[in-house]
This record gives sequence, C-alpha cells and structure tokens, in this order.
Amino acid sequence: MVNESAANMIIGPSPHVSVDGPVLIIGSTGFIGRFITDACLDSGRPTYLLIRSGLTGHFKATIINSFQEKGAIILHGSMDDRDIVEKVLRERKIEIVISAVGGKNILDQLILVQAIKAVGTIKRFLASEFGHDIDRADPVEPGLTMYNEKRKVRRAIEKAGIPYTYICCNSIAAWPYHDNTHPADVLPPLDRFHIYGDGTVKGIFSTFFFFFLSFFKFSTLGGGSTGLAYFVAGTDIGKYTIKSMDDIRTVNKSVHFRPPSNFLNINELASLWEQKIDRTLPRVTITEDDLLHAAREMRIPESIVASFTHDIFIKGCQINFSIEEPEDVDLSSLYPDARFMTIDECFNDFVRNLVENPKLFKQASGNNNGSIIMPPTNQEALVAIATYT
Repeated sequence: MVNESAANMIIGPSPHVSVDGPVLIIGSTGFIGRFITDACLDSGRPTYLLIRSGLTGHFKATIINSFQEKGAIILHGSMDDRDIVEKVLRERKIEIVISAVGGKNILDQLILVQAIKAVGTIKRFLASEFGHDIDRADPVEPGLTMYNEKRKVRRAIEKAGIPYTYICCNSIAAWPYHDNTHPADVLPPLDRFHIYGDGTVKGIFSTFFFFFLSFFKFSTLGGGSTGLAYFVAGTDIGKYTIKSMDDIRTVNKSVHFRPPSNFLNINELASLWEQKIDRTLPRVTITEDDLLHAAREMRIPESIVASFTHDIFIKGCQINFSIEEPEDVDLSSLYPDARFMTIDECFNDFVRNLVENPKLFKQASGNNNGSIIMPPTNQEALVAIATYT
C-alpha cells in the first residue's frame, strides 16, 4: 500500500509555466536529486517523490518538507519493490520517471526498469547518470565497477524498449566533511592548491568540482596530463535536465553538457580563485602514480574519487571524443540561447560566503585589502563523486 503524505496538495504553478504530465523522481534527497526536484517543481509539473519509509535524519526531513511546501507529493515506498512501483506508475498516471539514486543503489534500477516495462505507459525514463558518458569513459577500479553497473542498467533499458534520455553533465563533485557539511556550503581552498598533472588538462565539471579537488587540497597532477573541464552549476543541471526530459530531440539520446564559457583547466581555475581572494596560493603536484596508488587502496569513496580523477586529468575521458554519433546531442545545440552560470559567478558567490560567514572565516589581522584567512583544520575531507551519495 502506498502511503501518501498528509501534505499532498499541489501548489498551483505560475501562470507563465507550461504544465504537462506527472513526473516521478526517485533519489530526490540526494546531492543531484535535490537540484532536479527543485527544477521540476519550478516547472509547474505535478511532481511525485518516492521516499523510503525508513528515511530518517533531520537534514533529509528538512529537504522533504521544503519540497512538500513547493507542491511535491510524497509517496512512501522503495524502488526495489516492483509491486509498489508499478502501483505508483499506474495510479498516478506517471509519464516521466527520473532516477537520481546514489552509487550503492545503481543496480536496484533494474527492478525499476522491469516495472516501467510492465506498465508500458512511461514516455521517458532518465536513469541515474548525471556524470560522464559511461560507455566512453574507462576508469581504473574501483570506479570501473560503478560504471559497469550503470552500463548494465543502460543495456536493460535499451533491451526493454523504454524511451530514455541519458544526461551526461560530466564531473559532479562534492566535498562532504566529517560533520556532514552540505557540499554547497564548502568553499575552495585558501591554503594551497593541488594541481593534477601539469594542470593543463580540460574536462567537464560541475561547479562543485572544486570541492572534490580540495580532497587532495588542490595539488597539481604531475606528468602527461591533458585536462580541461566544462563546469555546470547544479542549478543548471536541474534546469536543463527538466527542459530536455520530454524534448522529442532527446529521446533515446545522450545529452552532453559542454558550455563553452565554462571550459577551464585546473591552472585557470586556480588563477581565477586567486584573483577573487587577492592572494597567490602555493601549488602541490599530484602525480599519476599518486592517483593510481590511492585507487588501489580500495578505500570508499576516496579510491573511487582517485580513479575518476585519473580518468579525467590523465586520460582526458571528458574530451577525448567528439559528440557526432547519432545517439549524441549537445545541449548547447538544442538550446542555443541557454545561459549557464559561469565559474566566475560561482566564485563570486563563494567570496560572498567568505565575507558573510564569520564562523568559518575571519578577516586577516591588520590586513587592509580585505583578504580573508581560513582557520586551520585538522580534518580531512571525504568526497562523493558523480552520484555516489
């Protein structure tokens, strides 16, 4: 039996918003799921959230309450219960299903695929991707295991003949601390940079990637790197996921987020941050061997982070292919007028947080230029990459 939350009234959408069929989101309280859910609610579409009955914790409860206040309808159940999922899809007349579950639940989506196929009325399924193009990336272990699981889900979707869209927004990184600080509240480093390789490799990141870099304290990756990156803000990931989910041009396609304005390497990223804080920070090099050693240690999630970092900055997995295949589509070509939040704007927000949060940062004593010094910390950051939440 699916238990609906008492607060199940849908808040009326803006009259300027186009409303279409209902959407079911699974994994809405996760790192990426929150952005997708917010964007879906902002679009005015009827939005159902499948939440595990045993989900506890003040932070998660706060997120769920905020979604309810915006009009989300909460349904209690689990993705791995096929009967419940089928019941939800049929009774709520769901048209689009979005999964944003974390790494530990990737294979549970196989049951979701079975339910979607059995119902037969779903117009689009967006599996938990929101990272690299997993059919092209080739990380070392343990990252490879996660990608193989995602590939298994892709093949099941395609075999079932379910209309799908794969969102490839590339590197989505977070910097959760020992005290569970929300990643969006964590700022880039003020002590030193870790630069991977020679710091020139470009790839495709979300604007959260610098949180992940700080796990290695912004060091430089030594030798043979090729890496630049595209940065995509979490809000933009949510917004353009919702915009493209029922676009006829994205059916059975991989949608790639490659905003030209946010194409940077780590050296450029570090220099931009130095301009914002008006100081030069020392750079430390992280070599390819350092990353491979960290990956071989099989410490989760640190080793997963190391394997993905190696794939991005040493092997150039985000930029070593062109998106010219029939199954590929560039988001910017779909929506030429799409505006992405720039890294410069993101860094401005971080600087604003530096100034406005005296509990974390303080003005340098006797410093007249407004530079801010980060207080010392003896805690190492833990990192979640892609949808490993």
